[in-house]
Order: sequence, then structure tokens, then C-alpha cells
Amino acid sequence: MAQVSSVVYNNKRKLWVPLPLHGFVVAVAVLLLCFAPINVSAAARQQSPPLQLSQKLRFDRTGEFKILQVADMHYADGKTTPCLNVLPSQVHGCSDLNTSAFIQRMIDAEKPNLIVFTGDNIFGFEAKDSAKSLNAAFAPAIAAGIPWAAVMGNHDQEGTLSREGVMKHIVGLKHTLSQFNPSEAHIIDGFGNYNLEVGGVEGSGFANKSVLNLYFLDSGDYSTVPSIPGYGWIKLSQQLWFQRTSAKLQRAYMRPPMAKKSFAPGLMYFHIPLPEFGSFDASNFSGVRQEGISSASINSGFFTTMVEAGDVKAVFTGHDHLNDFCGQMTGIQLCYAGGFGYHAYGKAGWSRRARVVVASLEKTDEGGWGAVKSIKTWKRLDDEHLTAIDGQVLWSKHLTPEL
Repeated sequence: MAQVSSVVYNNKRKLWVPLPLHGFVVAVAVLLLCFAPINVSAAARQQSPPLQLSQKLRFDRTGEFKILQVADMHYADGKTTPCLNVLPSQVHGCSDLNTSAFIQRMIDAEKPNLIVFTGDNIFGFEAKDSAKSLNAAFAPAIAAGIPWAAVMGNHDQEGTLSREGVMKHIVGLKHTLSQFNPSEAHIIDGFGNYNLEVGGVEGSGFANKSVLNLYFLDSGDYSTVPSIPGYGWIKLSQQLWFQRTSAKLQRAYMRPPMAKKSFAPGLMYFHIPLPEFGSFDASNFSGVRQEGISSASINSGFFTTMVEAGDVKAVFTGHDHLNDFCGQMTGIQLCYAGGFGYHAYGKAGWSRRARVVVASLEKTDEGGWGAVKSIKTWKRLDDEHLTAIDGQVLWSKHLTPEL
């Protein structure tokens, strides 16, 4: 136990680096690979079960909507699962329960309207019973009665449940808004592709409009194409669903009543970062980059798809635990959360952390609440004071055309 903190335990399995693509032939091959399925079964195409939470997500009376992002818990068996890469003084008694305690601290401090778990929620390989591990991992959110949503990473399915089984279990838990897959998509790759709408303040003119759109995608686990090494990627079927969903939401937003001239902002959540996350250095991001960008070894073009859609203002991922930066590219903020879980690899002396995002509404001339005016973020460290760091504005209406 005393040597745990000095062991370089990389339970993300970084065994590859992105491969450059050249030439027309390769470009065509990449397009074709977008059709490669991620073990999609017939059951995956069935309609999602109805949501358990009857209330609609909406902005509160203060004109804010707050999201807590929890990335890479790597939960296993609770008290018997040791912490990784912590200081020698922290090793004794440190376990998965420290991860649960951190979630509770964040809930108490931030009082989020929604909690989003962005994959590798459990470390399936070391979980004796995946269902029990999932129950324990999400227990603080469930006990608090706060709406929550989850996507999968590349380790969730490595235990006693398949990838399909993990998502089916998640959507059956209390207070979750997670969905197995969209009912309108008859064919879609992966498990856990869905969107959530956030309405305006109750009683306001925007109460029945989605003024903030949240998208969740399954970024896969590992490539299923033998000639392509590395991690999975967001497939063409998922991109087509996103394009159609985004367009439908924007048409509704721009229709009366309270018709707007442009798009409602959107936020995107998935696990594995896009290759574009590697476009930044210390001169053009906020936060830290302490390891490589472990994206898929091909680029399926999803970043361009989001740019073309026009509504996504920020993307939030996990996967690379020692990175916690945000960088803007072509009008979209690309953000890591930083490692949250104590059984996930980390860096001794570098605190586990969580990302908070707050969208704020503008005041109308009549004194009511209108559309979203800004989206801000910060991180909190699991230290003595739950220190808040790296506060920044991700998007502001005043820097874009009139909404």
C-alpha cells in the first residue's frame, strides 16, 4: 500500500499515438470508416425507456442553470479499492469512498441543477460486480435527488456487463435523465446518444422554449477496425443524428412565441477528446496540459460537423486525467474536466478536480428573464478549501450576433 503513490499506473491503456492522414485515398477511407459500427445490436435501436424524472430541466429563479461535470471516477469495489497516485501521507485509508466524498462535497458547495458523468464511471476490469459498482458510483447523486446524466468511457464495459448492459443499467437508476438511445434514430452507433432541453424560468416568456441544449454522445471505447489502432470515434450515424436534432431545436427556437433571430447555445458532452484538442499550447488555453491528447487515431470530422451546425459553444470531455484546460477553436471551446476519481491514475500532489459550468440568462426590459447571455466555467479542487480555479467566460451573447 505504501508504494501506491509512486507507481505509474496508467489504467487508460495509452498504447498508441494519433496517425497522420494524407491523400485523397486515405480521406475516402476515413469517410468509409465512419460507417463502421460499434457493436450495435438490434436492442440498441429500440426506443429508450421513458424518463424517470417528471420535471423539466429549466433555469432557476435566479436566472442560472449550473452543471457539475464529473470525469473518470474509475470506481471499482468501494472501501477495498485503493487510491492511485496520491501522496504517501494520503495512502492509508484512501479508497473509492474518497471519490464519493468528493462528489458530496461538490454537491454541497455548488448545488448544481444537473450532474453530468462523462465516462469511465467505473473501472470495469477491477469491479467484481459492474452493476453494484455503478450503483455505488452514482449513489451520491441519487441520494441527493439531483437530476443527472451519464455517458460511457472506454473502461465501463470491461467488467461483468457489456457496453449495452452498462447503459441499460444506467438508464434504470433513480433520478437519471440518461437515455439508451434516441427513439427517433432507427440506426445509430453506440449506446447513450441523446439530448436534453433546458427551458427558461418558469412563468417567463421562455418557459416553454429550450434556451440551452445539451448533447450527449458515445465516443466509443476502442477501434473495431483491425487496421486502425487506438480508441473509438464518433461515427457518421451519430453525426447525422446530431445534425438533425440541432436543426430541429433551432427551428423551434426561432419560431413564435418569443421568436429569436439566431440559435440557442448548445453544450456537448462525451468521453474521448477529439483530435482538435491537440491544437493548443500554453499560449492559447486556460488550465494545464500534462499529458498527450489520447484521441482516436483518425479524425471522423465531428468537429467540423459541430462548426457547421452553429449552436455548440463548448465541448466537455474526460479521458486524459492530467489535462484540465479549455481552448477555443473556430468559435467552440474544447474543455477537459481533469481527473476526478481516486482509483483513476493521477499525479501525486496534483489535486483531483471537477468542472462547473453556469449558464446565465439576460434580463428583459420588463424585468423578466430572457435568453442565455453567457456561459462561464471554473474548476474546484478536492483540497481543504475546495479551491476554485481558472474561472473564465466560455461564451457571451455580447460577442456574437443578436439572439
